[in-house]
This record gives sequence, structure tokens and C-alpha cells, in this order.
Amino acid sequence: MATVKIIMGIDPGLTRCGVGVISQKSARELTLVDVGVILTPVDAPLEERLLGLEREIELWIDRNKPDVVAVERVFAQHNVRTVMGTGQAAGVALLVAARRGIPVAMHTPSEVKAAVTGSGRAGKVQVAEMVKRILKLEVIPKPVDATDSLALAITHAWRGENSSRLASAVKAEKERLAKLRAQ
Repeated sequence: MATVKIIMGIDPGLTRCGVGVISQKSARELTLVDVGVILTPVDAPLEERLLGLEREIELWIDRNKPDVVAVERVFAQHNVRTVMGTGQAAGVALLVAARRGIPVAMHTPSEVKAAVTGSGRAGKVQVAEMVKRILKLEVIPKPVDATDSLALAITHAWRGENSSRLASAVKAEKERLAKLRAQ
């Protein structure tokens, strides 16, 4: 019997943080488990918004018990304020997963687009439509942050394990070489 893996995708944001959970029974057999958006009030102090985000991510993890958490890697944009908020939200997600001992993977927006649509330059509409098809959904989850979180989880399902294996192999080889040099 195949092992089912639970993958949580997090599209970090300070105002809207998308969270999507899928189950993976085989390479291409993916099923929607849970999806939604965590909202924080824009007029609340930053520390309260981050605390609220932490509490909500904890609840999502308690409810869904993921085997791995995939978080969007923050990339440079022209709007520094947006990048800061996104980075802070991503940091909260990473912290919560690490505290629980849950492995974390990070994927760039272009990696996600390429994995889900075949093109790293795909638009939001293309990504959303492919998420709907891949998970065999009747409607596209709204808002876009929810759909993006599912796209992250799908990306990890399809690419994450190979990346993890490669990283482990590289680490083992570095350790082997370090031991040889020490002799």
C-alpha cells in the first residue's frame, strides 16, 4: 500500500497568507485536503499581526499534520514594504515548522509557475487554471493567495523530493570529502 504524504503550501503575506494542504498518494495522484487564507488587520501593530499569523499557522498544522511545509521564497520586488511583510510572514511560517520539527522547502515563484504550468513566466490565471485541473477541482480557490499556496504544495510534491535527495547526496559527499581530508 502506498504511503500518503501531506504537504502544506504557504504563500506568505502579512495581510493575506495563503495556506493550502494536499495529499500525495503517488507522483501524480494529488488531492485537495484544505485551503484558505489567514488574514491580519492592516491597522494592527506589526508584532500583533505576526503573533496572529503564528497562531493561525499553528492551528493549520494541528488540524492537517503535514509531513512537509513548502514556503514561497521571497524575491526582490520594487516595493520594499511588500517584500518586508512577505519576508516576515515567511519567517513566521519557517519558525512554526522548525519548532514542530517539520521539514521545510522553499520554492521561488518562477519554480512554482514552471512546475505547475510548464512555463516559469506563466500568469496567475494560467497557474490557477492548472491547480484546478491538477487537483480535479470544480472551481478555482479564491482569493489568489489560496490558489498560490496549493501551487506551492504541488510544486513540492513534484520537485521537492528530488531536490531533497540531491541536497542530501551533496551533503553526504561533502562530509565524505571532509573526512578524507582530515585523515
